[in-house]
Order: sequence, then structure tokens, then C-alpha cells
Amino acid sequence: MMRDSIASLLVLDETFEVSASFPNPRNVLKDIELLKPALILMDIDMPGINGVEAVKIIRSVFYDLPVIMLTVFEDDDNIYQSICAGASGYILKKTKPDMLIEMIKDVFDGGAPMTSSVAKKILQLFPKNTSIATHNDENLSKREVELLRLLVLGKSYKMIAGELFISIETVRTHIKKIYKKLQVNSATEAVYKAMAHKIV
Repeated sequence: MMRDSIASLLVLDETFEVSASFPNPRNVLKDIELLKPALILMDIDMPGINGVEAVKIIRSVFYDLPVIMLTVFEDDDNIYQSICAGASGYILKKTKPDMLIEMIKDVFDGGAPMTSSVAKKILQLFPKNTSIATHNDENLSKREVELLRLLVLGKSYKMIAGELFISIETVRTHIKKIYKKLQVNSATEAVYKAMAHKIV
């Protein structure tokens, strides 16, 4: 019922076309090869193979395919394991429908959408760095560190632009520079590296 509800929600938005929905990811690689999706919404608790393991399987072959966790679980372990596995975002199912749609869309702009409570938990999983200059070996500018912190908090490009009083295009330019300096290719990798290296 939940899968059907989410599918119905997505098809109401002209941006999306729902290729298929499955009760488990047992044949996920074959399904991707057949359907060639632009994005995958993945649950965690499923029979056979759980969502975290499925993300690892997907990442072993499809490095750049966005995979967003859409789940009820908001405990530290599931969040941490999902991000480490390569999830492109982590959204709770209780997210309001209009917000859910916007968060999914943000992935296509390179964002790493996260429900705010999840973002807070992610920050708590890593000690807060009190001296950015000590650990910022990637030579990020003060503005880039500020923007990266907002990205870690799960802010969309639009939200970051509004908070920093800059255009979305300027946000994209900063993001590209951050990716280059951190030597990463996605927002999730940037978020993980920022936390692991205590940049934010």
C-alpha cells in the first residue's frame, strides 16, 4: 500500500514517470539493466536483501545512479550504514508529500536530500570540529565550508541559495569547486568526507 501511494504521488508530478515498484531488491541489477531508471527510491527493511545491502550491490556496478533511502527508520545505525553504503539521500516516510517531491528533485541538481532530523543525527555521529583550519586540508574557502555544512544538513540548493543570499547558479558553481577540492563526484561523497575529516 505504501509503495502504491508513493507511486501515485510521483505520477501526479509531470517530472516523474514510475518505471516499476518491487517488494524487495533481489533482482535489482537485472531490473536496472532492463528499466534504466534515472533514480531509485529504496526502503531498508525488506525480505531477502535489505536496502543497505542493495545499495552496496548497486554501487558495485552503477556508481552514479541516485539511490535515495525512503524509510521509517531514523536510528543512528541505519542512517550511518546507508550513507556509508552510498545512498544519495535519506528521507523519512513521514515527510510531507510536497516536501518529498522537492527533496527527490534536488538529487538531480547534485543535492543530498535528508529529513532535518536525520541531518541532525548525522552531525551528531561525528564530533563537531571547533577548528576548521586545523582539519581543512582540502583548502576550502570559508564560504565553501559554510555551504558544505548546509549540504550536510540536508539543505536543497534552493534553500542554500536563500540562506546565503546567492543565486542557485552560484551554489552550483561552489558545489563544483568543493567536489574538485574534495576529489568526490557526488553530494553524498562530499557529505561523508566532510564528516569523516571533521571539516564541518
